[in-house]
Amino acid sequence: MPRTTGPARPADLSASQPDRPAQAERQRASPASQAAAQARAGAPAGWPGTPAPASSAPRSDADNAPIASMLREMAALLDAQNGQPYRAAAFRHAADTIAGLGTGVRQLFDREGLAGLDALPGIGPSIAAAIAEILATGQWGRLQRLRGEADAEALFRTIPGVGPELAQQLHESLGVDTLEAFEAAAHDGRLERLPRIGPRRAAALRAAVTEMLDRRRRLRPRTAAPVEPPVTLLLEVDRDYRQAAEAGRLPTIAPRRFNPRGEAWLPVLHTQRGDWHFTALYSNTARAHELGRVHDWVVIYAEDPRHAERQYTVVTPQGGPLAGRRVVRGREHELPHPAPPA
Repeated sequence: MPRTTGPARPADLSASQPDRPAQAERQRASPASQAAAQARAGAPAGWPGTPAPASSAPRSDADNAPIASMLREMAALLDAQNGQPYRAAAFRHAADTIAGLGTGVRQLFDREGLAGLDALPGIGPSIAAAIAEILATGQWGRLQRLRGEADAEALFRTIPGVGPELAQQLHESLGVDTLEAFEAAAHDGRLERLPRIGPRRAAALRAAVTEMLDRRRRLRPRTAAPVEPPVTLLLEVDRDYRQAAEAGRLPTIAPRRFNPRGEAWLPVLHTQRGDWHFTALYSNTARAHELGRVHDWVVIYAEDPRHAERQYTVVTPQGGPLAGRRVVRGREHELPHPAPPA
């Protein structure tokens, strides 16, 4: 399969612009970039990357067009990365709904929360949560991930009380890169076991990130415990990803970090297994590069039947009783016997 490069960066509310010569080169080489650029053509003046008018009054629907643009870009990326066609179609339908909405999507969310977004035609729980994330932060972590532009340390620095050094420690030691995954680590004890954290600081960080996420989740009751995919299923996705990546059968993206030449080297897999949807990529973290484990550590994003996403990392331990076996970090005790070969 020919290699595809990461798409051009769309307008968002806060992220800095990438190196423009490298971006232009990727745009020329990538059909997905061209499709995404066309999808973003409707972004209104005032969003980054679009000229602002000399003077204009605030518009109640000012967020609608850029959010619709981001939804269309997600559809284009899924098409380019061999994602499920029905998911791409769902994002396009949602984009049409938001673009044609007779009121401002922000005003609707402020009045009715996620339930109000859910009630719109073609906007289910997953897309409603994505729109809420964009409205709350100006960014969409899942979209940035598929562009190859995810920056977990920058994301963690938005948590009150987290500076650059702690953000790096959280990302590298916990192996997480979303607020939801960080919240899970804060609740299951992994956070307070880190050096220089302890129970009191962990409790403060847990409260801070939960408050941030609750701004997105408001007006939606949390009535059920999180659902976890079976370890056997995660290891199956890990095995299939590594085999397809090694055989060159997967589309690739150009990650922004640790990639000065802007090469599209990072394979990405989208797959549906029963009620679960998975996205898998090699770990492009500072720690993985430092230890030479980039092509061993596999990060898997699992979306459950209720459209909540959780993150897992599959690794091969280098020592101890599990040396040489593939394990899911934090769930080593669930390792089946015998384990799949690394």
